[in-house]
Amino acid sequence: MKPSMFFHVLIGLLFFKSPLILAQGSSQYRLSSGDVIRIDVVGEQDLSFNDLRLTDAGSFTYPFIGDLNAQGKTAAQIEQLIADKLRGDYLVDPRVSVSVPRYRQFFISGEVRSPGVYPYQAGLTLRRAVALAGGLTKRGSESRMTIGRDQGSVTQTHKGSFDSPLLPGNAVTIARGVF
Repeated sequence: MKPSMFFHVLIGLLFFKSPLILAQGSSQYRLSSGDVIRIDVVGEQDLSFNDLRLTDAGSFTYPFIGDLNAQGKTAAQIEQLIADKLRGDYLVDPRVSVSVPRYRQFFISGEVRSPGVYPYQAGLTLRRAVALAGGLTKRGSESRMTIGRDQGSVTQTHKGSFDSPLLPGNAVTIARGVF
């Protein structure tokens, strides 16, 4: 990467909190049902896993430990939980790394050509989500779009625009235009 390009990317990362930053392994991203995690334990291939999909309850099964609840936890919290449970009985000083190679899907419904469930992509905006769903129908409103986000046991809905960032698990609804 050219130095000038590196500088622009660095400035963007420092000053703009995009969904890309929030979703890619940051300490703020909360795991939920449908996320796929990767667990690496240094020097222990039998305890490392590439593609563990969280169950509908947001949990997964891990050797020697059993079921672990990841719902609402960060990757760092899962790292610590696994390391604590492996320490002593199984390993002296386990070094655990947890990452999220694939995020849960997002949903889009209403006045789009192909409503449905789509894989989340880092940096996703409402404009890109509508494009993935085939664009607006003739009746689709560019000003009546809502985004539903799960906040624990409550779903918060707010008005969206084409530039609104989306996160994994969001539910987008495009309403009919008022004529």
